Amino acid sequence: MAKAEGNVLLRKKQYQYQRTQLAQYLVANKIEQQMAMLKKRRNKSAELKKSILSLQDYRSRLPSPEYGIQEVLGIEGIASRVYFRQMFDEMDWKGRKPRAKQDITNLLLDIGYTQLFHFIDALLSLYGFDTYQGVYHQIFYQRKSLVCDLVEPFRPLIDQRIRKAHKLGQIHEEDFSFINGQYRIFGKQSQPYVAFLLKSLLDHKQEIFLYIQSYYRAFMQGKAIDQYPVFTVEKKHADRCV
Repeated sequence: MAKAEGNVLLRKKQYQYQRTQLAQYLVANKIEQQMAMLKKRRNKSAELKKSILSLQDYRSRLPSPEYGIQEVLGIEGIASRVYFRQMFDEMDWKGRKPRAKQDITNLLLDIGYTQLFHFIDALLSLYGFDTYQGVYHQIFYQRKSLVCDLVEPFRPLIDQRIRKAHKLGQIHEEDFSFINGQYRIFGKQSQPYVAFLLKSLLDHKQEIFLYIQSYYRAFMQGKAIDQYPVFTVEKKHADRCV
């Protein structure tokens, strides 16, 4: 893979950036995509409609010059709980528990989000970003915080594909093992799941690439936040949620 590790000017700009505008922009785009996925549902219950309105309210609070990172984290966390409860309402959802693998849905989310993480990591490396220097997630030893930041708008692609797999009967409990309180999947049994989750990203690879490219250009040129890219699922690619 080609890398641009010598992009010193870019990294200087990264290390000097101290504001919360980009964090708010990324979370706002994520909430917009969460709303878009829920709006695709054919039959909307009163509870689903209420949840969509709640997400609209949380989205309207961003950006705010009064918010620091903790306030943005709070909005993202509340909005995600509202969203997940509706996205996986037919899958015995008990809450998002990263890496805990307490149920099959959380395990599949971990797999899909890991694929997304590596995809975004590769694209950021093409431009020479220090992927450990985030704008939203705090800097932590050996954590690629910028990658954690830039995956946010794309997570709903994985969420939607898991819901679709459930509705199509593509998730089979017998494929999974339950070991020491965690669900696991191994070998040939994992291949169909890895394949359909990866395809959900590859179907949008052009849009994701252009997003990262536009983000790089906007960051390097010091553009206003409203000139940064916004990810939106194209209608020609969007699967109808059921």
